[in-house]
Amino acid sequence: MSKLQAPFRVDHVGSFLRPKELVEAKEKFAKGEITREELTAVEDKAIEKLVEQQKKAGLKGFTDGEFRRQYWHLDFFWGLNGVEHTQAKIGYQFHDEITKPDSADVVGKITGENHPFVEHFKFLKQFEDEDFIVKQTIPAPAQFYFELIRDAEHIEQTFSVYPSKEELFKDIIAAYRQVIKELYDAGCRLLQIDDCTWGVIVDDNFLNIISKESHLTPEELRREHKREFLELNNGILEDLPEDLTVNTHVCRGNFHSTWASSGGYDSVSDALFEDENVHAYYLEYDTDRAGDFKPLAKVGNEKKVVLGLLTSKFADLEDKDEVIARIKEASQYVPLENLYLSTQCGFASTEEGNVIKEEDQWKKIALISEIAREVWGE
Repeated sequence: MSKLQAPFRVDHVGSFLRPKELVEAKEKFAKGEITREELTAVEDKAIEKLVEQQKKAGLKGFTDGEFRRQYWHLDFFWGLNGVEHTQAKIGYQFHDEITKPDSADVVGKITGENHPFVEHFKFLKQFEDEDFIVKQTIPAPAQFYFELIRDAEHIEQTFSVYPSKEELFKDIIAAYRQVIKELYDAGCRLLQIDDCTWGVIVDDNFLNIISKESHLTPEELRREHKREFLELNNGILEDLPEDLTVNTHVCRGNFHSTWASSGGYDSVSDALFEDENVHAYYLEYDTDRAGDFKPLAKVGNEKKVVLGLLTSKFADLEDKDEVIARIKEASQYVPLENLYLSTQCGFASTEEGNVIKEEDQWKKIALISEIAREVWGE
């Protein structure tokens, strides 16, 4: 079993563009032209090739590219007991596009036994060795809760099953802890919790919109959500095995090369950087929509930060000297030895992927590797 601990100087968030043969197989499966077993065989082959590519690119923590998923988050929710794949009235509004309306609803008691992601992990585990470790990515429990209250219809459905928020939170935490236990028992030692909720509540425009539909001011909404997100996220991080590393990734939306929200980390830095009990943060920093580095002063010396300074949304390569200058700027707030480098998000948070080519994602990783050698000598 690998004893590596993420983050790594040359790192990534987790998702990769789906290859053509996988896209075609999924389309055939949707039409009933191939069986589930035949689709799985195509997925297996594509993932095995992807693992080889990641290792060749120097990525010590490798993933399955989320090739078995439609979405970075919804597939996990659908795998929980008591949760159903449903359709919202409308998808999520991104800067230039609206996502498909796929969603999740609670239809019974939420539990985590026999989650399909555990079997997905077991397939990846066979490729692990002392030089490379599997990074299992799952959405944060705060993200799950956010999906369950995304609109009036979801709120009504959720609380028709759960009479109180306390009972809902208790079962969400217990379900997540069950999944984590099963992953750990299967050999998982590196877990990444992906979380867009912090990236949403830094956006004043978003809070102003939902404030009109509630009795709370925007700042009261932000304060309430910070408390709720911490309760849920830290709830799954209590009493974990010492050899299980849990990191988190925070961004402002990544769908088909578009984005969903804007705002610096200032308004959530106390809760996120001081109080969330993770080992490291993968943070969006590829545009000025994420603000400056000053909030990183609250991270302290015990935690690590992966700077998402390169974008996964577009093929153009960043200027190496400019990235190095930004790393040095960030080191005013977090010691250089505690800083690492990646893209701001994955290359395909949904099966559609960003508007780039497969070769472009590897050029981004190669540039990260080149910069890491210059900055850290690694």
